[in-house]
Amino acid sequence: MSTSNHVTNIAIVGAGGRSGKFIAEALIGTGKHKVTAISRADSTSAMPDGLHGVKKIDYDDTKSMVEALKGQEVLIVTMGVMAPKDTQKKLIDAAVEAEVPWIMPNEWGGDPNGNSNPQLATDTMIGAGVVAIRDYIKSAGGDKTHYVSLANGFWYEFSLAGTEARYGFDFEKKSVTFYDEGEGYITTSTFPQVGRAVAKLLSLKVLPEDDNDKSVCLSQWKNGTVYVKSFRITQKDMLASVLRVTGDKEEDWTITHEDVESRYKRGVQMMQKGDFVGFGILLYARYFFKDVSASKEREVDNEKLGLPEESLDEATEVAVGMAKRGENNAIH
Repeated sequence: MSTSNHVTNIAIVGAGGRSGKFIAEALIGTGKHKVTAISRADSTSAMPDGLHGVKKIDYDDTKSMVEALKGQEVLIVTMGVMAPKDTQKKLIDAAVEAEVPWIMPNEWGGDPNGNSNPQLATDTMIGAGVVAIRDYIKSAGGDKTHYVSLANGFWYEFSLAGTEARYGFDFEKKSVTFYDEGEGYITTSTFPQVGRAVAKLLSLKVLPEDDNDKSVCLSQWKNGTVYVKSFRITQKDMLASVLRVTGDKEEDWTITHEDVESRYKRGVQMMQKGDFVGFGILLYARYFFKDVSASKEREVDNEKLGLPEESLDEATEVAVGMAKRGENNAIH
């Protein structure tokens, strides 16, 4: 374990996944970290170049997980929505036993605790689970293991390239469904921006040097949340960017409108009938309700972390390419 005032040894679950690889590559790119991928014994995922190592584990074997995490200072968890629900708790238990000081839990979206609208957390069906994991880390970790969450809103490329269930776009049909008038604002982030954010965060000093040190430190977010973004935009902004990138005219696209509250209810009904597509519909629709999309934007930590401004059109171009290649399904 490092005795310096910076973290060096970082373990990441999902380093070969869609979002995890950007985080791993950004950390490796700093030249300041030894990044170890934690992977199932039977995983065949391709891993990023430059890893310090790959450790295979069995989620039903606590000893293998503890051994893999010994000496690590941070555990980053990036897993798909279909991962077994108890997997993250198993990782947390192992991290606590291995005395890993920091855990970045599997959130990577909105923050149910940081929004002044508690109904949002309930309506999206994810708030309770997120809060439960945070509380579990605080309880199990005591004064030795802490969490730091990263809230980045929806993934921009994934959400734009995805089916009509997400940001409303269907690139194959050249159609878009605007929620209401398409003028509700959403906070969204690109994969590279989140990778940069994690790398910047974990490159900070852990603690201030002394009482006079006012520089930004990792400990400022102990058992808290870092807020980052790439863009705060509307569906109309997205379509305008798509048209610039593709060279299409607006008349080449079919634009329809759906009442956002009715859309949310439709998603709930689909879920109740066992159709999981309904979850995506209700989740995205709920964030476009006026109590969220018309509210004052939350202050983000981009400047504290030194994150760059990004080009919307460059990010849109990536999304268009993903859609053409059919890379719009699994997030992790």
